[in-house]
Amino acid sequence: MSKITAFIDGSIYSQSVCEHAAWIAGRLDASVELLHLLGRHETGSAPSDLSGNIALGARSSLLKELSELDEQRARLAMKRGRAILEDGEAAVRAAGVEAVSGRLRHGDVVDTVAEVEADSDLLVIGKRGEAADFAKLHLGSNLERVVRASHKPVLVAARAFKPIEKVLVAYDGGASSIKAVDAISRSPLFAGLTVKLLMVGTDNTEARNRLAEAEAVLRGAGVAVQSEVVAGQPETVISERVESENFGLLVMGAYGHSRIRSLIIGSTTTEMLRSCKIPVMLFR
Repeated sequence: MSKITAFIDGSIYSQSVCEHAAWIAGRLDASVELLHLLGRHETGSAPSDLSGNIALGARSSLLKELSELDEQRARLAMKRGRAILEDGEAAVRAAGVEAVSGRLRHGDVVDTVAEVEADSDLLVIGKRGEAADFAKLHLGSNLERVVRASHKPVLVAARAFKPIEKVLVAYDGGASSIKAVDAISRSPLFAGLTVKLLMVGTDNTEARNRLAEAEAVLRGAGVAVQSEVVAGQPETVISERVESENFGLLVMGAYGHSRIRSLIIGSTTTEMLRSCKIPVMLFR
């Protein structure tokens, strides 16, 4: 059986993450494992952080109190994590998937991805985390780290789940987009869905040949597919097509450049995640 691993943190995206994971699991006949991570800030040692600021005469008594508070904080974090997992499991079951489990884990998200992706077919994460500033459209701090660390596809869930019938594939002929097309041609996840290949750039013979090759792969697998080459900036054109043609899922290659270069010239992946209000499936 296939396995979907979904990260939930108790934010308003957690319900959506669970529903997207359940939708995928239902189409793949897969199980779902929900993960809630406890970071250092939730289980760290307060006495060691604060003892240097305590006057000598009060240090011993305060350290004991701080230690007790730290232990209480850690217990509450674990209790909260278990409650989040229980709610998540209930949401997945309510969506029709019985094969669901939850796991509470200490550690860094990148280390966790490296361990869990070996037996996972796909990872699901929310676009924004618990501390997101929605007014400024900040993305979750761990989002790019998860996508860059994963060798498996990552679905970035939108704020609310909606049934998916139409899929837009941002295709540029690169290795990641070729990988995405191959995955679509092989996976039952996309069976019965309408797929459109969109290449943004110069409309010339080379572009159309690349697009025709990808279209042939999908048609050979029985996928209902259309294709189009459009001039313009990828971030603008793709966002406009998502809205105007009412697509339910965007599929694209992710972070083709290093973090340093992305900081200098910007990242198409980050901009698409920020601007699109639908789930995005990323391949690296």
